[in-house]
Amino acid sequence: MKKIFLFIGVLGVIGVLGTSCNPDPEPTPQDEMPDWYYTGGKLGTTTNLSSMTFRQPTPATEDAGLGTAFAQGDQIAEKPFVTNTEGRQHGLGPVYVRSSCQHCHPNYSHGTSVPEGKYDAANVGNGTLLVVINPATQAYVPWLAGMPQLFGAEPFKAPLDPDQITVTWKKATDEHGNKFADGETYELRYPEVKMPNTAVYVYNQGYRDPDGLLESEGYEVKLENTIGVYGSGLLDAIPDQDIIDQYAKEAADGKLKHGLNPAFWDGGFKESGYYKNDPKYGPKRFTYALTRGPLMDGAGANAIWNITNVTRSDRKYHYLDLNGTIYAEYASKDPEVQATFGTEEEIYNYLTSKELPAEMSDDEFTQVMIWHRGLAVPAARDVKDEKVLRGKELFSQIGCDYCHRPTWTTGSDEVRDPNNFKGFTAAMPRYPNQKIWPYTDMIQHKLCMENDIRTGWCRTTPLWGRGLHRKATGDAYEARMHDTRARNVIEAIMWHGYSKESDAYYPTQKFYELKKEDRDAIVAFINAI
Repeated sequence: MKKIFLFIGVLGVIGVLGTSCNPDPEPTPQDEMPDWYYTGGKLGTTTNLSSMTFRQPTPATEDAGLGTAFAQGDQIAEKPFVTNTEGRQHGLGPVYVRSSCQHCHPNYSHGTSVPEGKYDAANVGNGTLLVVINPATQAYVPWLAGMPQLFGAEPFKAPLDPDQITVTWKKATDEHGNKFADGETYELRYPEVKMPNTAVYVYNQGYRDPDGLLESEGYEVKLENTIGVYGSGLLDAIPDQDIIDQYAKEAADGKLKHGLNPAFWDGGFKESGYYKNDPKYGPKRFTYALTRGPLMDGAGANAIWNITNVTRSDRKYHYLDLNGTIYAEYASKDPEVQATFGTEEEIYNYLTSKELPAEMSDDEFTQVMIWHRGLAVPAARDVKDEKVLRGKELFSQIGCDYCHRPTWTTGSDEVRDPNNFKGFTAAMPRYPNQKIWPYTDMIQHKLCMENDIRTGWCRTTPLWGRGLHRKATGDAYEARMHDTRARNVIEAIMWHGYSKESDAYYPTQKFYELKKEDRDAIVAFINAI
C-alpha cells in the first residue's frame, strides 16, 4: 500500500495514512488513464492532489525503502536553521539569504507573488531573490553574491538591508492594447526594483566600487523567482544525448529568431554547455541560466549550502560576495563586529577560511538529496474533460509545444556526482525508462520582455504541476514567469508575444486570434498539467 505524507504547519509533523485518506486515490486499471496523466511516469507521479501535493515522495523512493530517509531530508529542508553551534539545524550564517528551503519554496512550490512596496525578505513564501548586475555587461556586481544575503547572524551585518529595497509594479501595453478582438481584456505588469546605495553594507563601511556603479547607483536590480523543487530527479534522469539532440533539432529547424545561446551551441554543442567542462557530467540542465547539473551538484545541493551558509564536509567555507573578500575586509574592520568577535585578523580569517568545521553532517546532506531527488510530480488533472482535451490539441496546433516540449523518456538513470561526495549516489532513488511530461525543451530562449531576466536567455520552465501553486501555497495569484509578473495563464502567454523580437511571438499571435472558448481551453489544459 502506498503511503501519503502529510506535513502540518511550518515546522511540519509527518503522518503516514492509508490510501483511504488520499483525496484523489490512484486510479484502478479499468480507469484506463492516458499516459500523460502520469506526468512523472509510474515511478515519479503522486496522485495526492491536496495542498501537500508537492511534498510527496515518488513511488520509486518508497519502493527503494527510502521513505524514512526522505522524511528526514524533508525535515531538514523545512525547518529553519539556527545560529547555534551544535544540535540539529545549527550553523546558520554568518550572513545568509534565507534560513530554510521552505522560505523560498512554500510547500515546495515556486515562490509566491511579490507584493508592491517594501521587499519583505523575512516573509515565508517570498522566494523571489534579488539579482544585482552591471547593466553594461549583465554580470553580477563583485561586491555582492550572485544571490545577495539579506540577513546577518550577530555580530555580523547583512550585506543588504531589505528594509531599504522597494518593488513597484509598472503597467505595460502590448500591440493589441491588452484586449482580444472579442473584447476580453487582460493586464500586463512588470516589476521595478529600487535599492539605494545606503542599503549596501560595505558602501556604508567605506568601500568604493572601482567601476563607480555603487557610487552612482548605476547598477540594476532584478527579481528572479524560485521554481518548484519537485520532479528535479526526473529531469536529472533524461539522457544527456537526448538533450544535445534537442539542441541540434532546434538549430536545424531555424524557427527561433535568436537561435540558440552561443555559450551552448555554435554549429554544434559546445564544451561550455557541459557542466564543469567535463562531458561525463552531461549538459547543464538546471536554473534559468543553465548553470547547474547534474542534480547531485545542482541547484538544491548548492542552495542548502549557500542560502543558509551552513558548511559541510565538501564545502568548508562560506558563500560571500562574488569577489570573495570584499565583505570580509570591511566586516573585519567594523568596530561593532570586533567588539564581539575578536580582532580584525581573526574576523577576516574566519570569513575567508577554506577549512571551517562541517556544520551539516554527511548523513544529513545525503538525506536532503534523497528528499530532493525523491519529490514526486502531481498527476495531471481532468484528463478526460473535453475542454482540457481540446486545449491539449490547440496547445500543440499553435506551436506552444515547440519550446514547451511535452514529453521525454528517461534513460538508465545513472546518478552522477561531480564531487564524489562519500559515494552517496548509491542511496538515491532512480527513475529508469519512464515517459515523463514536464513540458520543457531544457533549452534557453529569449522573450524580450520589459525589464527582462538577466542576459535575456531563460531556460524553458517546466509546466508540470504549476496549476496547483495557489492550492499548495494560498498565494493570491499564480505567480508565473521568472519574476512573478504574470498573475494568471493569460498574462503569462501574452508576455510571450509582447515583443515582435520574442522567440514565441508567432505562437502568441495565434493564441490571440483564437476565439474565447479555445483560449479558455488552452488555459484549462495548462492548469491541468
